[in-house]
Amino acid sequence: MRLREMGEDDWPGVWRIIHEVVREQETFPFDPEMSEEQARAIWVERPPGRTIVAVDGDRVIGTAKMGPNRLGPGGHVSTASFMVAAEARGRGVGTALCRYAVDWAQRQGYAGMQFNAVVETNHGAVRLYQRHGFEILGTVPRAFAHPALGRVGLHLMYREFDA
Repeated sequence: MRLREMGEDDWPGVWRIIHEVVREQETFPFDPEMSEEQARAIWVERPPGRTIVAVDGDRVIGTAKMGPNRLGPGGHVSTASFMVAAEARGRGVGTALCRYAVDWAQRQGYAGMQFNAVVETNHGAVRLYQRHGFEILGTVPRAFAHPALGRVGLHLMYREFDA
C-alpha cells in the first residue's frame, strides 16, 4: 500500500469508496443520495487542505481529506476525514491514513486536530483515533440515524499537538 496526493485520475476510485461508505449509512453523516458532484465538492480539498489516496497497485483502497477545521480565528486547528473501501478494511489502511493526516497537520503548524462527528458506534474508528492520542470531548446524543441501531451519538474528538 502506498499513500499519495490524489490526482485527477484517482477520482473514480475515490467516488466508488465515498458512494459505498455513504450508502452504508453507518459511519458518515452525509446524505446517502448525494450526487457525485456533491461528493466531489465536499471531499476534494483546496489549499491549504489536501486530499490523499491509499493505493494498492493501481487500485484506490482508501482516501483522506485534511485541512483547517475553521477559517479565521479558528484556523489554527485542523480536521480530517477518512474512508476505506470495504474490501480493504482491517488491513491498516485507516491507521496509515490517520497517521499521515496527523503528521501532515503537525508539519503545517496546526495546534491540534478536531474530528467533528465521529459516530459513537463506529468502534473501530473511535479506538483508532484514541490510539493516536485523540480524546472524546463530548457526545451529541442521538444525533446520527444509524440504519440498524436507530439514533446514536456523534463524538467530538480532539488531539492537541505539542508546541
